[in-house]
Amino acid sequence: MSWDGARLNTWREKALSADTTARALISSLRTQADKLLDMQPLSVLDKSITPVSGNKHDYMSQAPYFWYDSTKPNGLPYIRRDGQRNPEIYKISDHHNLGELSNSVQVLSLTWYMTRDTRYAEKAALLLRHWFLDAATKMNPHLDYGQAIPGINNGRGIGIIETIPLIGIADAAILLEGSAAWSPADAKTLQQWYAQYLHWMLTSKNGMEEHAAANNHGTWYLAQATDFALFTGDTATARTLAEEGKTKMEHQIAADGKMAAELARTNGLGYSTYNLQAFFTLARLARHTRVDLFTYTNTQQGSIRKAFDWLIPYALDRKKWEYQQIGGYNKEDIYALLLQAAPIYNDASYISDARLIHAGHGNALTELSWGF
Repeated sequence: MSWDGARLNTWREKALSADTTARALISSLRTQADKLLDMQPLSVLDKSITPVSGNKHDYMSQAPYFWYDSTKPNGLPYIRRDGQRNPEIYKISDHHNLGELSNSVQVLSLTWYMTRDTRYAEKAALLLRHWFLDAATKMNPHLDYGQAIPGINNGRGIGIIETIPLIGIADAAILLEGSAAWSPADAKTLQQWYAQYLHWMLTSKNGMEEHAAANNHGTWYLAQATDFALFTGDTATARTLAEEGKTKMEHQIAADGKMAAELARTNGLGYSTYNLQAFFTLARLARHTRVDLFTYTNTQQGSIRKAFDWLIPYALDRKKWEYQQIGGYNKEDIYALLLQAAPIYNDASYISDARLIHAGHGNALTELSWGF
């Protein structure tokens, strides 16, 4: 649902007609895909730590911004240091592996789509089956143990933000449906997994907590849930969730475009961009339900475009950032949004701004997804 089929077909047709830019991008993408052909399948079973459930099929992770409290004899409960990532989290591999799986199957499936080389589709299908379908290695469709805080809880609703990679995985699976490597039975079983996960998101305590979040967590929740509803054919639920995007905008975007909840963070520039990524994703998906969030204006006269236009000068170093940003800032994030915004708002200035980051082209996956 995130990829534009017409855009992908245009790139493929350009490559077939010997367009040098298209051929260069697809060649670059193929180089990435070639490196993935020997990749070992990933699974929630790979982690060395077992959740409190006693079942390694359950996804688990530790809250990234919580640290050992040296004032306590056993260090518990952990205390929060916003924006400071505790390296302990990397002892649990589920979060990293899910992100790596998403990127890998997107690269592989898109490479197959552009080249029709069956090796890439076969590898992507193998990776998907290992994580989602095979009884011995599959992940259970819930996140009861995401982002646990030692000494406080075994999991939180906030952990649901870690399943954003499932959006890209669903996109990859849709592309693979045209391949002999991914059977109708495979597609149906994966959709059933997503339907079960969506049901958990909509009905569980953790899910309802994240649903109510009035910051990037709530926005990304809606983006995920809308995507999963569309992927599983539940268009009525998808439309209901997409409409809720207007409420999220009401609570989050001021008349001048500022998003106060993100600016209050220790990495305000990064989190403002992150929330815009969520709004762009949700708005793209909402179009499939005939809900227009890209041009919607809330009662404060705030909108996605105002938030985006307010942020751009800071992201491109035209203005000095006046809030906290204790970590680095990845301009690749704003670059992808600039490419997306240009056709949505029919404004070539966004492309001009994008070229300040990449005079030519950036990552092949980004360019093929959003470039021209």
